[in-house]
Amino acid sequence: MHAGHVPLSAALMIVGATLCFTSLDTIVKHLSPSYPVPLLVWARWGFQALATLVWLGPRMKFDLMRTTRPGLQVARGVAIVASGLLFMSALKYLPLADTTALNYTSPVLVILFATLYMGERMTPARIAFVVAGIVGMVLIVQPGSEIFHGASLLALMAACVYAAYQIMTRMVATDDARVTLFYPALVCAVVMTPLLPFLDVRPNMPLADVALIGAAGLLGTLGHFLFILAFQRAPASALTPFTYMQLVWAMLLGWVVFDDLPDGLSMVGMLVIAGSGLAMALLERRRGRPALPEPPAVD
Repeated sequence: MHAGHVPLSAALMIVGATLCFTSLDTIVKHLSPSYPVPLLVWARWGFQALATLVWLGPRMKFDLMRTTRPGLQVARGVAIVASGLLFMSALKYLPLADTTALNYTSPVLVILFATLYMGERMTPARIAFVVAGIVGMVLIVQPGSEIFHGASLLALMAACVYAAYQIMTRMVATDDARVTLFYPALVCAVVMTPLLPFLDVRPNMPLADVALIGAAGLLGTLGHFLFILAFQRAPASALTPFTYMQLVWAMLLGWVVFDDLPDGLSMVGMLVIAGSGLAMALLERRRGRPALPEPPAVD
C-alpha cells in the first residue's frame, strides 16, 4: 500500500480510538480521587486480557503466548503497567490536556533511546523535532511557576517508561502482532490482581462507579482494537498524524467535564509538540523513512 494513501475508514478508526482513550482518561481522572490508582490500572488492562482471551483464545490456544523472546515480552508488560500507574497518578492532580500533552513527549524520547541503544541515525530533522519537543514540554510544565509540581514529573516519567515500552516493542517485531497485543494485558492482570485485596476500596461501591470502572476497561479495549484495525488498512507513517487528535479530545473533554482550559503558555506548548510531531511524520513519510514512533494514544 502506498504510504500516502489513507482510507477514510482507517482515519476514522484512529480518530475513534483516540476518543476512546481520552474518554478512558476522563473516567480515570473523575474516579481517581475516590479509588486507588492500581485498581483503575487493573480495570484498564485486566478487562483487555479477558476480552483478548475470549476473542483470540479459542482460535489460537497456546499460540497466543508463543514468542521467541518471552523475557522481553514480559518486560514490555511490566513497563506498560508502570507507565499506566504513573500516568493515571498524574491525571489525579493535573489537567487532562496538560497530562496528555506531556505524555506526547514519548516519541522524542524514543528517538533519543533508539539513537543511543539501537544505532539509529539522528538526522537534522529529528534533532529539530527533539528540540521542539523539549521546548513544548517546558512551556507546559513551566518550571518555577505554581503550575509546576510533582505530578508533572509523574507525567514525564510515564512518557519515559512508555518510550522504553515502544523500544522493546520494536525489538519483538518478529512476533505475531496478536501475541504482542496480549502480553501487556496478561502481565498486568497477573501482577495487579493479587494486589486487589490490599487496596483501600469502598465496601459498598456505588453502582455508577462500578459501571464507570467497567466502561474504562471497555473503552481501552475498544480503542486498542480500533488501532489494530486501522493499522491493518493503512501504513503507520500515514496514520501517525491522526493520532494527535487525542490532544484535541483531551482539551475539549477537560473543558466540558472539569472546566479546565490550558493557560496561554501551555496551549503554545501543546501546539509546539503537536505541530512538530505532524511536521516530522510528514517529512519522514515523504522521504520514505520508517514512521515516527507512535504517540502514546494507547494508554
